[in-house]
Amino acid sequence: MIATVLICGWVVLAQILQSIPSKDNHWGRAYFLIAVGIPTLGIATYSGGVWAAVLGLGVGIAVLRWPLYRGVNWLKEKALR
Repeated sequence: MIATVLICGWVVLAQILQSIPSKDNHWGRAYFLIAVGIPTLGIATYSGGVWAAVLGLGVGIAVLRWPLYRGVNWLKEKALR
């Protein structure tokens, strides 16, 4: 129950933050959501188990797909040097 509330609250926060105009293409807000989402995912895992963690991670990846895409590309560039 707590895991579902935390994950849904994080999604609502993400939707509110994305609707506010930004000069940096929302990257500062993405970093904030990552910083809030990691402990939220840990609490959801502790209270809801592995399936809550998988659900929360899937939701986080769906919401923050561009930072994930850019991060993977950055790691690829670093690995190829």
